[in-house]
Amino acid sequence: MTADNPHVPLRDFFAGVAEYTFETRLGIADPPLIDYISDLLTRFIRYDALYSVRDLAGKRLEAVGEMLAEAEARQGDARREVHRHIGDFALFWTGIYPEALRHAHAASPIKGDRFVDYCQQGKRAYYIASTIAADDGARQQVVLERLSYEFELCAFGLGEVRKEWERRDDGAGGHLVVIV
Repeated sequence: MTADNPHVPLRDFFAGVAEYTFETRLGIADPPLIDYISDLLTRFIRYDALYSVRDLAGKRLEAVGEMLAEAEARQGDARREVHRHIGDFALFWTGIYPEALRHAHAASPIKGDRFVDYCQQGKRAYYIASTIAADDGARQQVVLERLSYEFELCAFGLGEVRKEWERRDDGAGGHLVVIV
């Protein structure tokens, strides 16, 4: 965990599980990547962060297709951030809750994405985000590019992270609870 991340107990939990899973079980020793994934999990525990992209009228966008259209309508930092969010969104659902993607045509939290390939769109979104210069320098661009090239591996790793937190669960059902 990096020193610039705030101390949040849930983030500490996700950081520990992600570090154990990626380094010990998958053999991926990449602290910036693991920190990014830990931050993603911590951020997306909140429903409003998971669905934070809004159009210019303020309507919350819940489908990747809508988010893609919004990203293309933006420029600079705003465009990078929407593409980054699309990558994060796709990675989260693909890695943590892939069963939700199999039921996207039904009453799913991901309505409207029936024909969207989350892996393909996540990889593409991370790549685009990595090519747009960021204020925080090249470090985030490198991580986003790595997420683009290693999307499937990271999604698999997130699935393993979920298994690990369920294994560590003390009987509460092993389900991540989204805080509204």
